[in-house]
Amino acid sequence: MIDSNFGLMATFLVYSALMLGIGVLAYKQTANSNDYFLGGRSLGPWPAALSAGASDMSGWLLLGLPGFAFTSGYESFWLAGGLLLGTWGNWLVTAKRLRTYSIVADDAITVPEYLARRFNDKGRMLQIVSALFILLFFLFYTSSGLVAGGKLFNEAFGFEYKTAVVIGTVCVVSYTLFGGFLAVAWTDLVQGLLMAAALMFVPIWVMEGGFTDVHADLNAVNPELTNMFTSNTGQTLSAVTIVSLMAWGLGYFGQPHILARFKASRTNRELTTARRIATGWSAISMGGAILVGLVGMLYVREAGITVDDSERIFMTLVSTVFHPVIAGILMAAILAAIMSTADSQLLVSSSALAEDLYKTVIRPNAPTGEVMLVGRLGVVLISVLALLIAFDENSTVLGLVSYAWAGFGAAFGPVILLSLFWRNMTKAGAITGIIVGGVVVVGWELLAKIAAIDPAMLAEQSAVVKALFPMASAMASALKLYSIVPGFIVATVGVIAVSKMTSVDEDTKALFDRYDAALETLE
Repeated sequence: MIDSNFGLMATFLVYSALMLGIGVLAYKQTANSNDYFLGGRSLGPWPAALSAGASDMSGWLLLGLPGFAFTSGYESFWLAGGLLLGTWGNWLVTAKRLRTYSIVADDAITVPEYLARRFNDKGRMLQIVSALFILLFFLFYTSSGLVAGGKLFNEAFGFEYKTAVVIGTVCVVSYTLFGGFLAVAWTDLVQGLLMAAALMFVPIWVMEGGFTDVHADLNAVNPELTNMFTSNTGQTLSAVTIVSLMAWGLGYFGQPHILARFKASRTNRELTTARRIATGWSAISMGGAILVGLVGMLYVREAGITVDDSERIFMTLVSTVFHPVIAGILMAAILAAIMSTADSQLLVSSSALAEDLYKTVIRPNAPTGEVMLVGRLGVVLISVLALLIAFDENSTVLGLVSYAWAGFGAAFGPVILLSLFWRNMTKAGAITGIIVGGVVVVGWELLAKIAAIDPAMLAEQSAVVKALFPMASAMASALKLYSIVPGFIVATVGVIAVSKMTSVDEDTKALFDRYDAALETLE
């Protein structure tokens, strides 16, 4: 750990004050729920692109991905490659269409609201089901950011883990609570640039620019680390492993906090520019994150440093190599990553609670001010629940993100994509896709955990676990497949099958036709 905490503390305080100041400025421009939850659809290409990227990557970019590269070597390129393709594909296929449809659908603000209006769901069942799944999976996603915050403040200042998690939570909530979407988007712009700069600067500085020897040095440590087709133990990567890593890219099509950036963009025309910025930023950031892990592996071996938690490798390099003031700036990049995602998740969750549940089920005629108040209270409530999950010190950032990412990708990805292209998709099909996709992910993850149980431990497990274990064991190989793959496939089949068995009303068809025409005319 750094000898003096003064430089770190000063940097963190300045950074937090800057972010809070942005939140206050945004607060002054937040007049209604459209402003609070969608920024009045005023984002230009740079804030839209970097806000989507920064809110997507989270603390995972500076902790989870470097940690994965630290332990697995070049295998991590499969994961990064899948995510890069997913980023590009989501902007290319979804952005313009979703923004256009949400405007045509009476200026729908949230994803559940868009789906309800898209399918003329007067009973609001689709909106309610969507909101419930958003709240469920965002609890785990937000918790991943709070876990990252706990590790950050524990490493930087030596705070006890739970105290560190609480401090990180307060930092995020403080400006999300007041500023809403504009505060989130503007801070994401700053934080996205800081994250990318830190991820490139740290490995370059540690290796003193000598990257030509990295491959050879890794090969000398373990030749398997430099082979994309083998694990670090020398085993050939199975098709299941490669597909699972690449399949992370599917998750983009169902992430509500990323989809919100498309709807908030200023014009359709600028989305092309935003796509290029977002894809370039992702490539640079993920490349830097992998380099941190690979370079960190070489550095700690040479320096004789023991790293018990691979997700702390970025922090280990920073605290060991740099002066406290510089280290404080670089550590702030982790805080930036955490804040940029957790704030977005909290905002989408609070919008689901306020717009899609409170205003839909409890108080349909609630005034705007009341809805905004409920949204802000929702930020606090969801933060507290996520905080309780994050208190588990055995939680990993990558593990929590993996679960939530798969849940959103499978529950909403197929439904969103098909809703933008298929005129004859029905409300019943959409509800089926969301429920089936989410349930398959939850069930798959549960069975995978059961399959991993040591048989000798079964005597201590429940009768249900004992009953399920033989089936799970028989499926052990298949269960290594990332849950988003079966979830996405089954949800897609469910949407198509049920839509074929049900009919589309004329109002829904007419809305689709207006949207289809607007694709060519709406700016």
